[in-house]
Amino acid sequence: MTEPQNSPLANEIARRRTFAIISHPDAGKTTLTEKLLLYSGMIHTAGMVRGRKGRKAAASDWMAMEQERGISITASAMQFIYKDTVVNVLDTPGHEDFSEDTYRTLTAADCAIMVIDAAKGVEKQTRKLFEVCRLRNIPVLTFINKMDMPVRDPLDIMNEVEEVLKIHSTALNWPIGSGKEFVGVYDRMTNEVLFFTKISTAGAQKAAIDRFPIDSPEVLNRIGLERLNRLKEELSLLDLAGNPFNRDDFLAGKVTPVFFASALTNFGVEPFFDAFIHLAPSPQPRIVNRSNGEEASIDPYTNSFSAYVFKIQANMDKRHRDSMAFLRICSGKFDRDLVVRHHRLGREIRLSRPHGMVAGERTTVDSAYAGDVIGVINPGVFSVGDSISMTGGFNFKPLPQFQPEIFARVSPKDVGKRKAFDKGVLQLTEEGAIQLLRPYDLSGDLIFAAVGQLQFEVMQYRLRDEYGVETTVHTLPYQCSAWLIGDLKKFQKPSTATIVRDRQERPMVLFAEQWEKQYAIKQNPDHQLVDLLA
Repeated sequence: MTEPQNSPLANEIARRRTFAIISHPDAGKTTLTEKLLLYSGMIHTAGMVRGRKGRKAAASDWMAMEQERGISITASAMQFIYKDTVVNVLDTPGHEDFSEDTYRTLTAADCAIMVIDAAKGVEKQTRKLFEVCRLRNIPVLTFINKMDMPVRDPLDIMNEVEEVLKIHSTALNWPIGSGKEFVGVYDRMTNEVLFFTKISTAGAQKAAIDRFPIDSPEVLNRIGLERLNRLKEELSLLDLAGNPFNRDDFLAGKVTPVFFASALTNFGVEPFFDAFIHLAPSPQPRIVNRSNGEEASIDPYTNSFSAYVFKIQANMDKRHRDSMAFLRICSGKFDRDLVVRHHRLGREIRLSRPHGMVAGERTTVDSAYAGDVIGVINPGVFSVGDSISMTGGFNFKPLPQFQPEIFARVSPKDVGKRKAFDKGVLQLTEEGAIQLLRPYDLSGDLIFAAVGQLQFEVMQYRLRDEYGVETTVHTLPYQCSAWLIGDLKKFQKPSTATIVRDRQERPMVLFAEQWEKQYAIKQNPDHQLVDLLA
């Protein structure tokens, strides 16, 4: 049955904007997330990312270690209303050691905001994350941040975005000054000059905005004739040589709209959010694999409820000590106590304890719609990538899994804590935060594996903080790995390599040196050594 486009269900789905914020570490991603909470009215005073004495920590960084280090370690999901638009924001880790968590989270987004430091331009991790957006056909808005600091020439940054990321860029606003002289922006959509006034220290409160036509005497009085003429020259150059903006091209991933602002001072933040809710897409159809092997499209408006698990997180609330599965709703409407079909398990389950999340604080959800992200208590039945629906018969496309590069034995310092250690390890591996490998012949100790070293530090911290277990980590002499596809009995293994099984019983080869991996590929032409499973 086709849902009329003016029905209550269709109207609710059309209000949704679900997006991820991506960036290199320290570009200001979490600060921007915090300011969205401020401007939506969810918080009254914005917290700093690095919680100084007497100041709040950023609301999206709910884990204690995040607040101590001033970085995002795990993706977080929040929902709130901004000017009658229901916003689902997915704040992702910027550090490359947590790129796998970020990549999985990006699959749940319909759009992305790419935050770029105006002094540093396009950095390594930004390039990686943008490529994931390109592969997933996710449209990207660009937020050039830290205009209140010494910056590079705005045209140079836009040229770098085009050259490095291979995408057209269009400035929808233009900065007036930079550093201490950053006083406002010219809005190219409304042809207005927007002047900002700092209301509080470090942007804890909203910035005041005054709007004037560019030829207004007030503009001349505020910035002077020389700066006004320079602004007009730059705008004229953009009109002549810049790329025209077309929303269809943006949604197709051919162009990224660019905005200049300072998330710290709030200068340019509100106009950016206003533009975002009009430019960003509402939930879009998703491709699935049917049980007969064919591909199909799940429409958010016309198909009944369906969703998939893109993240699992344990102990978000120490009072409950439970595991939360994050679901991206892809179609239809969710109601509390809904009975759905779990596709992998092949049985029905009841979703009786749904939650919405803001910075680790839970709120009970009675209903939700396509585009929304909800958390449900996971009593051990959900794994990352699981599909659920009212009908069954299909699966959403698999989430990416990357080969680990760091391997270690991990053990509790106190053998009396073994039970708590085993419980903590089980939950951390279910989250995908760490991989657990077993020797293929089932003899010997377990091997813990991660994409980056910081994941082991987080693992030790969480085992100590959440389970009271101090641990010892002994790094193993392997530098890379790959999943093995082919006849295992005929595989010619290098002498120092080790074959293990992952949690899904898939064979994986661990290599002591990168050249060994290349040698194994040449020696086994009938096998595949795969770095990415998706």
